[in-house]
Amino acid sequence: MDDQSASSAVRLAEEIRSGTRSPVDVVDACLERIAARNDRTNAFVTVAEESAREAARRAERAVENDEELGPLHGVPVAVKDLNATAGIRTTFGSRLFVDNVPDDDDVLVKRMKEAGAIVIGKTNTPEFGHKGTTDNPVFGATGTPYDPDRTAGGSSGGSAAAVADGLVPIAQGSDGGGSIRIPASCCNVVGIKPSFGRVPSDSRPDGFSHTPFGQPGPLARTVEDAAVLLSVLAGPSDADPFSLPDDGTNYVDAVDTPVDDVSVAYSPNLGIFPLEDEVRTTVGDTVDDLADEVDTVDRADPQFDHDRETMLESWMIGYRVGMAERAALLAERDLDPFERRDELTPEVIEGMESGMEYSAVEYKRADIVRTDGFDAVQELFEEYDLLLTSTVALPPFETDVLGPEEVAGESVHPLYGWFLTWPFNMTDHPAASVPAGFVDGVPVGLQIVGPRFGDELVISAAAAVERVNPWSDAYPSA
Repeated sequence: MDDQSASSAVRLAEEIRSGTRSPVDVVDACLERIAARNDRTNAFVTVAEESAREAARRAERAVENDEELGPLHGVPVAVKDLNATAGIRTTFGSRLFVDNVPDDDDVLVKRMKEAGAIVIGKTNTPEFGHKGTTDNPVFGATGTPYDPDRTAGGSSGGSAAAVADGLVPIAQGSDGGGSIRIPASCCNVVGIKPSFGRVPSDSRPDGFSHTPFGQPGPLARTVEDAAVLLSVLAGPSDADPFSLPDDGTNYVDAVDTPVDDVSVAYSPNLGIFPLEDEVRTTVGDTVDDLADEVDTVDRADPQFDHDRETMLESWMIGYRVGMAERAALLAERDLDPFERRDELTPEVIEGMESGMEYSAVEYKRADIVRTDGFDAVQELFEEYDLLLTSTVALPPFETDVLGPEEVAGESVHPLYGWFLTWPFNMTDHPAASVPAGFVDGVPVGLQIVGPRFGDELVISAAAAVERVNPWSDAYPSA
């Protein structure tokens, strides 16, 4: 793997600031690696070669002129194709937007640029980010670098695959049901879903819209890189009515904070999910490795009042109503998805139609189930500081299937029944996925869930896992 493209973001930024590395050389190395390897995984769908090289030249001049430099100065970054990028095509994975080139960056892209990052291009996503795998009618499927015929996960699968394959050191993703953590697991990288409101959104025309506690966040090969990117993305915004005030949390310092006084509840399957034995064993071995770093590890499950199917339906109601709103907004722009249904993913149309059928009372009653789930997790945190569980229930599967119809002999929803992430989008607890090991040559992840607003503790625990179970040498080589 090329040293300049695969180096950590922190190291690259330090060497660029010191003048020992040129941002022009770093960007060139990333572009060369993308050209050589992107066909393997289909991680990038748009490469902004010209604007990236120009930004690199500006970054180099800033170093030479001794200007004030941001924490990611000269560092290449990938942006998920759900986020607007000025002058760079943004398709949302949909044929409806295949020629869409925004005039402005969204707030996250602005913050990365203000920190000195250089946008290399846009990464693949399922249409409108609607599922836990990455494929769409415009660009096709994205595979994990460990076996490109198997899914990279989703919906931030392009970003995770780009990071894991050394195409860029860091990338941005978003997570409304696991869309950062699932691909982090499938691609052997670190993915963090912060607390809701920690990273702002400037969505319009509906500034109050969200899937149940959807949140942008970082994907990286190291916990420190993820913490640095989170520190850049986080902070209040006047455009976001849900954004949290700055509470002084230092995400980078959290990397070196010990967790020797932390009590841990380990629930392999949250008590409600089927789980393949190989995943249970691999994740359990990593938890065993972590035991010497923390105070206690006990086997304990959240005591949910509802079964998995009922909880999943409550999450899906919120998500589908959001999809129905999207359909209505598209129709107002003369992009009615129901008139152009043959151009869209069938599951997207189905979700939009289902969302139209819910009454306002049904939509709000789903929040009662969400409240019960929240209470169950809160009760666990009355006794423990952290909750550890599996991220996904099975290893990455083939890219040409919709999803598994069963796990460990139990029937599951093929789109949403095989990942253990969406409960924490319902409850708004911060969570991360870190590499746990491999099953038959492909990666699986350990999910770390923290108490409300406990993002700092999640990062500290993730760094502890990295110390006892390092994965830096486990990435695909050229």
